[in-house]
Amino acid sequence: MVKWFWRRDAAPRRTLALRSRGDQGDATRVDFAELAPELPRFLGQAAYLQLGYFETLTRLIRATPALAEKEALSRAAGAALTKHRGIVEVIAARGDDPTQLMLPFRENLDAFRRKTIGARPRETLLAVYITAGMLDDFYLALASSYGETGQRIAAILREDDARHEIVAIIQETIESDEEWRSLLSMWARRLVGDTILVCRSALRPDALVAPDDERIEPVYTELMGAHARRMDAMGLAS
Repeated sequence: MVKWFWRRDAAPRRTLALRSRGDQGDATRVDFAELAPELPRFLGQAAYLQLGYFETLTRLIRATPALAEKEALSRAAGAALTKHRGIVEVIAARGDDPTQLMLPFRENLDAFRRKTIGARPRETLLAVYITAGMLDDFYLALASSYGETGQRIAAILREDDARHEIVAIIQETIESDEEWRSLLSMWARRLVGDTILVCRSALRPDALVAPDDERIEPVYTELMGAHARRMDAMGLAS
């Protein structure tokens, strides 16, 4: 199990609310000590993540022979690109250079995406669905720390991502051959640890100071709960 530890005793506290999509109940609220990164850092990472989803899905389109699947993946890729452009517009409206804000995260996030490239296109497709779902949930939670700008980013992240197209392809795959079910389940479990590390890297670097188990554990629990629901929806074991 991954555990995160942060505390800054003298700093004012923010409340981070994590809610999985479709969950209308009360969100789990966790009180942090200045855990959220500076706004430019948050925006740069969020924008580059969406661009990364688009790039990976575009590569999958080229590797997919079936026309119906190409069309489905193009819709998911288009949704990711729309979100990327939306975040870039927010950055530009603040007077910042989107490229400059994204550039510091290119190397690490590209390395993360390379780790999620599977031996087969179906594994890579599942990786996009799992990692994008977890990271979008996490960035939605962080957005609550940034006032009106955060609200705009949250609205962008909540837009239709067309990832139901991915779910349909994965479901058809495992229904056609049961061996895919166990293989994809194992692959998804391998993705979780690396994705949690990306979440951790999104936080304020100097916040990692001292242990504080009780305050951070609910975030990890919520992320894993949402992940388990996504896996169940596809008929895969988490």
